[in-house]
Amino acid sequence: MGQFRLAISDGKFRDGYGREVTLRGINVAGDAKYPSQPNQPSHIVEDFFDGDNVKFTARPFPKEDAHLHFSRLKRFGYNTIRYVFTWEAIEARGPGIYDEEWIQHTIDILRTAKDYGFYIFMDPHQDVWSRFTGGSGAPMWTLYAAGLNPQSFAATEAAIVQNTYPEPDNFPKMIWATNYFRLAAATMFTFFFAGKVFAPKCIIDGVNIQDYLQGHFIRACAHLARRIHEAGGIENDVVFAWESLNEPNKGMIAYDDISVIPKEQALKKGTCPTIWQTILTGSGRAVEVDTWDMGGLGPYKVGRALIDPHGEMAWLPVGYDESRYGYKRSEEWKLGECIWAQHGVWDPATDTLLQKDYFGKHPITGDHIDYQYFADNFFMDFFRSYRDTVRSIHKDAILLLQGPAMELPPNIKGTPDGDDPLLVYAPHWYDGITLMTKKWNRTWNVDVVGVLRGRYWHPAMAVKVGETAIRNCFRDQHAALRQEGLDFLGNHPCIMTEFGIPYDMDNKYAYKTGDYSSQSAAMDANHFAVENSGLEGYTLWLYTTNNDHERGDQWNGEDLSIFSRDDKLLPVSAVPKTPDYGQSTASLGLKPDNSGDGPPAYRPETENDNSVTPSNLSRTITNPSIRSEAPSPQPELTASPGLRAAEAYVRPAPTVTAGLIKNYSFDLKRCQFNLTIEAPKVADTDAPTIVFLPDYHFPKDACLVEVSSGKWEISSDEEETALVQRLRWWHGEGQQNLRITGTIKTHNTGEGAENDGYYEQCNQGTWANCILM
Repeated sequence: MGQFRLAISDGKFRDGYGREVTLRGINVAGDAKYPSQPNQPSHIVEDFFDGDNVKFTARPFPKEDAHLHFSRLKRFGYNTIRYVFTWEAIEARGPGIYDEEWIQHTIDILRTAKDYGFYIFMDPHQDVWSRFTGGSGAPMWTLYAAGLNPQSFAATEAAIVQNTYPEPDNFPKMIWATNYFRLAAATMFTFFFAGKVFAPKCIIDGVNIQDYLQGHFIRACAHLARRIHEAGGIENDVVFAWESLNEPNKGMIAYDDISVIPKEQALKKGTCPTIWQTILTGSGRAVEVDTWDMGGLGPYKVGRALIDPHGEMAWLPVGYDESRYGYKRSEEWKLGECIWAQHGVWDPATDTLLQKDYFGKHPITGDHIDYQYFADNFFMDFFRSYRDTVRSIHKDAILLLQGPAMELPPNIKGTPDGDDPLLVYAPHWYDGITLMTKKWNRTWNVDVVGVLRGRYWHPAMAVKVGETAIRNCFRDQHAALRQEGLDFLGNHPCIMTEFGIPYDMDNKYAYKTGDYSSQSAAMDANHFAVENSGLEGYTLWLYTTNNDHERGDQWNGEDLSIFSRDDKLLPVSAVPKTPDYGQSTASLGLKPDNSGDGPPAYRPETENDNSVTPSNLSRTITNPSIRSEAPSPQPELTASPGLRAAEAYVRPAPTVTAGLIKNYSFDLKRCQFNLTIEAPKVADTDAPTIVFLPDYHFPKDACLVEVSSGKWEISSDEEETALVQRLRWWHGEGQQNLRITGTIKTHNTGEGAENDGYYEQCNQGTWANCILM
């Protein structure tokens, strides 16, 4: 086993020198949500229900393209990857049948990532349970095992799925997430976390549906972990951690009254049934439900709509042949009838709700079940099983605990679970107003976390006015989520494993003009928040290799990828061939360092990557899996490719710090990076503070470095096989300050704008005398 190269001490990540490590990462890749054979993004209808015969072998990308993608991400300054995979990728063909070809492909990709020095943690990803319930994650057979019929979800609205939507091109934006509150996903999560309590009649292969589903999921992840372990040279050296199930949901658990929409259900869009109404439509009943839309201040009711399944049921019919999967259902579990009726929740003879609080109290103990009860009990029971199974293979794995999105974490501080020295908190946060409306409002936004936590007597009090207030509000929400981790889990690192922005804002205005100014402002505000909130790391959502202007990330109309085949990559200045040593301000009296390193070599894929555009993509990247397969039916969307707000996410950041980070931030408008640390008495001269310094913002000959003590150097390194510009700083003890000022540019204002409007250094390089050209 390789040397464990990332440790945790006093709530911080540390390297072998004891330096604080900041995990600056990205999710790789969105393509992993859907199969590669056949290539089946969410708008494809053909063979959708042939879910047993799919493969994910080319996900997240083909092996031959791995160097291109990893080199690109390294040059963007990322040192961490949240590796997205799905349960379906491992076990699509049936219970216990693992796809060894995909597993070997994953091992090969991880081995390539090792060449680039990435820290990687594995993310077993899901959204609203599975592709067949409108998201991603679980294999199709899990729905059949639960007694559900995915081919009837469209008629009953047990799930709204783009693949089966009458007009996939007009699939309502972000409506997929409402599937959490519809019958299929709500039932699956209730089974997964609390089937033994709420569905005791659901016995399959001699065990309750809860143990059946959890067992298969955990064993599938364990099989992957075992193969990674057996491969050698990856565990710890590359894969340092495993995250628990992405964005789990409590399903119907903790509903006090399933006949009303709970006040904490913030997401309401399109038809919005109560749990009771979705149970009825799932059994073929016609029901009139409220319809909602999202506005600047959140959801608002727009009317009523009739959901009429015309007698079709979301449950498997009597006599359905289940032999293909080899499991055996208990005789007490009847097909052709709603499982919740079988448990006495309602009477299908009279359509009467009998136990509106069935999911709000424990049927054995009588305990009231609220969200915190779910987190502390049902979720933690799952997390312990997952953690212990992973660590039975990967002995010193760091475990990232992720509960339901935007909810409080389990209250385990001071318990054996909370005292785990290799535990990390992994919340998610999105600017919901921008995500749902796909518009960047510079005037006002809302403190969503504050509203959810009841910190305002009226939601109007949560409105923040002005760009500065909005940015600070984002920062404070991230800081609040981090503090909740400290309060509920204990002193553990916090990684924000998802945050991001929609790129298709304003009806895809940027794709027609090349003007990404709104996206740049939103992305910069998001990064300001994660940089200034005390987080120990983050992984931006998302990098997708097949993103294009027509269909975004190829999944449910989402378009959050920082890379698109239809946009240009960030141009870079000529990379210095020799380090630039010891430039300092006279006021700080810095001494130069005169020791030199040889010039770095260039890798063709990183050099050529600068000029990838729609017009030369076929020439630059010859692999057809990345190249656009056909001209866009909407040429206006590719007529003016832009920089995709890259200047806002390719930004300086501390990589390792010889001391404790007090604060750091990058001011994009002033092109200024600031870092304050508290350094120990004795610093290892072989272990300086290192800052990633993108040469787009900070070209060697046009940046000013100010330090409070010590010496520094700027160099471009080809260690880890990708050309990356860094600043190394050897400083004294106590509080130390670093400021780097770069070249101010006008960003994202149309084709060719990156060459216009520079703030140039003039008067022999004196920064104070800059003028706007």
